[in-house]
Amino acid sequence: MRTEDVLAAIKTGLWRWDNASGIVSLDAEAARLLGLPAEPVELTEGAVRSRFHPVDWNEIDGIVSLAVAEDTLAEARLRIMDESGRVLRTVRSRSKPMVDGTDYRLVGTLQEVAEPQPGTAARTPVTGEWRRSREAFLLDAGRALAEARSTAEVLRVAASLSMPGFSPDGLAVFGVAGDRLTIIGHHGHSAGDEGPFAEMALDTDYPAAEVVRTGRAIYLPTPDDYRDRYPATWPLAQRFGRESWAFLPLIVAGRTMGAWMAAFKYRVGFTPDERSVLTTVARMLAQALTRAGVAESERELSLGLQRAMMPVLGPAIPGMEVAARYVPTGGGLQVGGDWYDMIQLPGGRIAFVIGDVQGHDVRAAGLMGQLRIALRAYASEGHRPDAVLSRASRFLYGMTEDDHGAARFATCLYLEVDPATGTLDIARAGHPDPAIRMADGTVLLRPTDGGLPLGIVPDTDYPTTRLTLEPGETLMICTDGLLETGGHDLDTGWIRVRKLLEAYEPGAETLDALADSLVQAVHGPGSHHTTGPLADRREDDIAVLLLSRTAEPARLVAPPRRTAMSVAQAEPERIAAARQRLRELLHDWADEDQVDAAVLMVSEMVTNVLVHTDGDALLVAEASGDHGTRRLRVEVADASDELPHRRRPGEMASSGRGLVLMELLAHAWGVDPRGEGKTIWFELYEDGAEVPAAGGPAPGGPSGDAVA
Repeated sequence: MRTEDVLAAIKTGLWRWDNASGIVSLDAEAARLLGLPAEPVELTEGAVRSRFHPVDWNEIDGIVSLAVAEDTLAEARLRIMDESGRVLRTVRSRSKPMVDGTDYRLVGTLQEVAEPQPGTAARTPVTGEWRRSREAFLLDAGRALAEARSTAEVLRVAASLSMPGFSPDGLAVFGVAGDRLTIIGHHGHSAGDEGPFAEMALDTDYPAAEVVRTGRAIYLPTPDDYRDRYPATWPLAQRFGRESWAFLPLIVAGRTMGAWMAAFKYRVGFTPDERSVLTTVARMLAQALTRAGVAESERELSLGLQRAMMPVLGPAIPGMEVAARYVPTGGGLQVGGDWYDMIQLPGGRIAFVIGDVQGHDVRAAGLMGQLRIALRAYASEGHRPDAVLSRASRFLYGMTEDDHGAARFATCLYLEVDPATGTLDIARAGHPDPAIRMADGTVLLRPTDGGLPLGIVPDTDYPTTRLTLEPGETLMICTDGLLETGGHDLDTGWIRVRKLLEAYEPGAETLDALADSLVQAVHGPGSHHTTGPLADRREDDIAVLLLSRTAEPARLVAPPRRTAMSVAQAEPERIAAARQRLRELLHDWADEDQVDAAVLMVSEMVTNVLVHTDGDALLVAEASGDHGTRRLRVEVADASDELPHRRRPGEMASSGRGLVLMELLAHAWGVDPRGEGKTIWFELYEDGAEVPAAGGPAPGGPSGDAVA
């Protein structure tokens, strides 16, 4: 009996599909199964395609590609449709792809199969519901693996995957190190179970080793298959009590980087659809492991670069405590242009530097390292703060002027401190102002004179501001990342930082604890629930440096709270800053009306100097005494010898009422000649008692109008 007669007797048809010509040849039985007359026929691919269910036809390309890659049979269940779209029958196709270059020919059989019984759809290889579940699973698995950022995360995701209709209970990922097979990670096994499989030679008779050698998947549906094919290593796998195994290559860019094992406690037939799912997961897993490995290498490189560039704070400073933190941005290589430094200077003085080179990339980190070295060199030569920044600006301008339009700039704050006196000489190049926490917990921004950021123009002047850090006070300087990260701008970010500084207790907490709390407020878990008013969460590098002067022994009287600033003729806008600074100084004053009165008088006094003299105004405000009984004394000095005089403004006059304000609002006020110039002052008492200062004039002061 001929083979064709045997096949016809068992209702099995033959077909041949030539991918190059697009012609499909059917024998009589195959034509009948497709709903055509029972006679041999040659059809175009489109004519045959119209006989299959569209969903099933879409599966053929994937099944054939898988069979070509694994050199196995292409097997599928296909629903046959008539012209009206009604399903006639379900056939099973088994064919062998024969590859010729980029083309292939399929030669195989078609055989009718019975419809699945109710309740068995979950284990049926091809159903519409199974396909929908598979597509959803692959989409979810791809998303989860794409989001994994480390090898450990990739392995956790792989272990949590629940495949549609069949899920492995044991997983292992093998890597290659030279001529050895290693285990990257595993799941579903006890600790130490990987011992016999670790550091295995690639020529070992073991499925994972063969997969790495050949680049082809290996499916072992039963223990007998495993034992017959790999008798040498079967005893190693037998003790785990598994029934089926799949070993798939992890291939990236045509290179086999390892193998993935999926083991099952129940029998799995590994149908083409199941193999397709496993193969797709293996490809995604290989890509995820590669990305994670690259990311980990980049993180290790960037962290090593940052450690090499970031300084270690020098030896302890007598009478002072120092703390600093640096946190790179959350994305990319995690390198950036922020830095801080501490420089020992001749004569016992110490220099502190904090800055921010534009950008968050390797170029910014490289410029930061060069700029930091240049600043250390200029400071060590003995230059004053203004000269150090001027030279640094010229240096950075020369470094970036040839970047073809990609010039970078840097903000910087440089200060020198005398530990014995607490004197601070500060020069600032476009950087945020320093903040000082006073001994009583009040936190103030200390505006300082400044110039353009470094590198904008080659020759720039940077004026120097002198402050005094009193015993018990803490200075904070930081980059804008501490203020703006988390959807904040400089103003709302400052409010967040000020609360933390006010809550700091020097006796109960260390300065390092304060530095940690400042960073945690931005990058800690709670920061995601306290975002600023801006829509986005802008990420930036963070550098913060804290300097605290050791407090003197406790005194019976609280230390005075003091602030000072100058207002130049060319800077009338600083009057608003003077008002704000006074409000911050009196943030806990008992009577809010007195605060408003003090702010109004300061505004009038400083304005009078700018309008009626040719010099600058120097404002000094001091609050002394215990809370509830404090005295506020505010002095405004100028270089004019002309004393104020009383005026009688008309009803429509726009000036001349300053004296009325002083007499109505101040508990005491007066004018003191001081050699070249004079000082106008007033005092307010928190408890309201009108007790003039010793040696000062009685309330009401001299006859004269202190303000215009």
